[in-house]
Amino acid sequence: MKYIVRAGEAPRQAPLGGKARALAALHRARLPIPPWLVVLPEAFEDSLGPDRLARLHQCRTAAELHAVLADVVVHPLVTKELETALAELSPAGERLAVRSSASDEDGAQHSFAGQLESYLFVPPAEVAARLVDVWRSGFSERIVAYRQEQQLSLTPRPPAVLIQRMIDADVAGVAFGADPVSGRRGLVVLSAVFGLGTALVSGESDADTYHVDRDNRIVQRQIADKQNAHRFAPGSREGVTAVPLPAEKRNQPALSDPQVLAVAELVRATGRHFGRPQDIEWALAAGQLYLLQSRPITALAARPDPDGVLNLWDNSNIAESYNGITTPLTFSFASRAYEEVYRQFCRILGVPEQVISASDDVFRHMLGLIRGTVYYNLLNWYRLLAMLPGFKANRAFMEQMMGVKEPLPASLVAELGQASWIERMRDRLRLVGSLIAIAGQHFTLSRHIRRFYQRLTTALGSTRPDLTRLRPDELTSYYRDLERQLLTRWDAPLVNDFFAMIFYGVLGKLTRTWCGDEQGTLQNDLLCAEGGMISAEPARRVRALATLARQHPVLVDALCEGELVQIEDAIATVPEFAALYRAYLDRFGDRCLEELKLESNTLFDDPLPLLRSIGQFARRPGQETLEAGSIEKEQRRRAEERVREALKGKPFKRGLFHWVLSNARARVRDRENLRFERTRLFGRVRDIVVEMGRRFYALDLLDEPRDIFYLELNEILGFVEGTATCTDLRGLAALRKAEFANFRTMATPGDRFETKGIVHVGHSFTATRAPEPVAAGEERRGLGCCPGVVRGPVRVIREPKNATLKSGDILVAERTDPGWIMLFPAAAGLLVERGSLLSHSAIVAREMGLPAIVALNDVTRWLHDGELIEMDGSTGVVRRLQSTKEAAHGE
Repeated sequence: MKYIVRAGEAPRQAPLGGKARALAALHRARLPIPPWLVVLPEAFEDSLGPDRLARLHQCRTAAELHAVLADVVVHPLVTKELETALAELSPAGERLAVRSSASDEDGAQHSFAGQLESYLFVPPAEVAARLVDVWRSGFSERIVAYRQEQQLSLTPRPPAVLIQRMIDADVAGVAFGADPVSGRRGLVVLSAVFGLGTALVSGESDADTYHVDRDNRIVQRQIADKQNAHRFAPGSREGVTAVPLPAEKRNQPALSDPQVLAVAELVRATGRHFGRPQDIEWALAAGQLYLLQSRPITALAARPDPDGVLNLWDNSNIAESYNGITTPLTFSFASRAYEEVYRQFCRILGVPEQVISASDDVFRHMLGLIRGTVYYNLLNWYRLLAMLPGFKANRAFMEQMMGVKEPLPASLVAELGQASWIERMRDRLRLVGSLIAIAGQHFTLSRHIRRFYQRLTTALGSTRPDLTRLRPDELTSYYRDLERQLLTRWDAPLVNDFFAMIFYGVLGKLTRTWCGDEQGTLQNDLLCAEGGMISAEPARRVRALATLARQHPVLVDALCEGELVQIEDAIATVPEFAALYRAYLDRFGDRCLEELKLESNTLFDDPLPLLRSIGQFARRPGQETLEAGSIEKEQRRRAEERVREALKGKPFKRGLFHWVLSNARARVRDRENLRFERTRLFGRVRDIVVEMGRRFYALDLLDEPRDIFYLELNEILGFVEGTATCTDLRGLAALRKAEFANFRTMATPGDRFETKGIVHVGHSFTATRAPEPVAAGEERRGLGCCPGVVRGPVRVIREPKNATLKSGDILVAERTDPGWIMLFPAAAGLLVERGSLLSHSAIVAREMGLPAIVALNDVTRWLHDGELIEMDGSTGVVRRLQSTKEAAHGE
């Protein structure tokens, strides 16, 4: 037949439309579907004729469409085929359902549910007339409006028409293979009414509703009040009529439990066949279950699965290292480093090897990348904490020690379980063994640090190698050597960080309890002016360069205002300055803004921020007589005198205090110095991948050398070594570049949020808690890092590149990294929204004698450029003396 396709005969590419195409597929799956046939769109086109069909496609409004279709009749050849097919479908004159089956109806993206006409209990003799009515409904006003709203074609191919043997149902309804409201993929939701399902679909009758979980349990049922209910049966209105429900059915559910489970299995079977959850219509007649219709649930892609695994994402700490958009290469490298480093950390603390091996997923997923932004996978950090010896016996203490401020989520508490007395005893024994091992680590730490530096010198060399001489396979081998010698053997920095945290905390407690330091400033004063801390050296060198440049006004002008070429020419005229400048780059060229991001430009790539900082500092008056370190040395002397007075006549306490202080100073100093070595290592890795990018570009594998940052580390190494699964590096990089460019236009994810199940499906990544309004008042308190009272205007800096400070400005920032240090010499004071007393900005400020306060909540929203404030780096108190509005009016 030309115009009609019977069930079981439908070619896979036939234009059956949404409903019929689904039934054809399910017929092949042998699901219980009433007999049917479909009238193809060609029947409509031939019935309309070529001239009228051309006019139809020129229509732009529903009225124009209606005029064209006003007197259409079925073509005689269509009528003839239809009569033959109906004789087979309805041999005894069985009533039929006549429904639309449009090409884009009931698809995965759009559902035209209720938009096109359906006719039930149609006698075979009236099918041709109902066929025309369905054709017309495909071009009705509501369809035109829906198409315009969904930005679909106004005149698509006309609908196919599905004709199906009618089921006079005892019970009927709908079922969803997943909960379309909550998004729960493991839950079937089904509704049932007595009689035809028309009453349910139209909303004219309340239905019994059942929820069935994936273990085939009915976990929820809601039985409708049926005292005034009706059932729909064969009649006049669109083939059906409402009749009162028999009295015996008003107090009983529409379905028995076995029938509920049978319907649930039917909707799951359709979902398995199509590979996605379905929304079906079904009917029960004389004990037989029928599938009438199936379409995808269109709303699921926009909803997460609430039953999925909970993940808690937080970037409040890691943003200091990886702020904003981070490229795929950096993230893949950082993830690898975190995995290896924290495996080593657990081994150092005595976690059994079998526990470490069983927790592979924890170590592999310490970090996440959400819309290009790096986050801690916080629940895995909690799981890491739970591995440590002593956790089961001292959970509350260890959470406090590790800085866990919020209670563990209930799901994680259940996962960790309650420890029995035997488990607590075993855990205490492990803790004793761990403490012995840790004590041994402490007494041998200096030797471990020396060996670490030896490995570092061996791996990195004393000078930067000429990587342009190496082939790509040699560059790959060079990276593998660095990974083997350093990245997987980061033990000394880890142990040192651990002891820095312990001794710093103990020192703070002793200064409060033994020395009466209620303000918490004595601890910081005792740690400043330690010397030998490389973090403060860049600022001192900038001061020295500025002092030298100040003697050459032409050089200062070039540094502040000239182009790079002009600055380089001016530097060449001052050999002493040029030598100091080259020495700075040789030592600190890798230390830059966002220095742990491989894609960041270093001072070797762009020295202009450094040169501008030197020039601005040189223009500040009154710096010639400043003795480097004089302020902090005096702070330290006074703090030591205060301790001597507090512990006079207490030799035991004095001895213990000085032992703790000595270790705290050494560990904090080594912590900063070892972090600088991390910078050097990351700088060398950056050199390798940048050079690899140049090679790939030269081989026409990338559009530009820096596209290398849009590949992952294993993809780069695997391409060279023969293990890559995708060799179209240009296409891969272009795809990621486009996606990351889109990330930059999207709303920034919240600082802390939850996801359920698939992370990148259905989540908005908005903060779990809305940001609180900026509190009223003219005073804030944070953590004082370096004493000193300063009064001056604030300069809020969010992007430090090319930022400048005027004389007397107090620098205000949300967070800082080592690249910000070039602004410190020009600042009169420092206020930072994030951070702790052990953060880089706090340590460097103490070494420089720069009054500083960290952990000032919302300071970048509270203060505005130009406002006059007074800050006390001892007490951590900031007072606003004059607002922006007052400053503008000269008040």
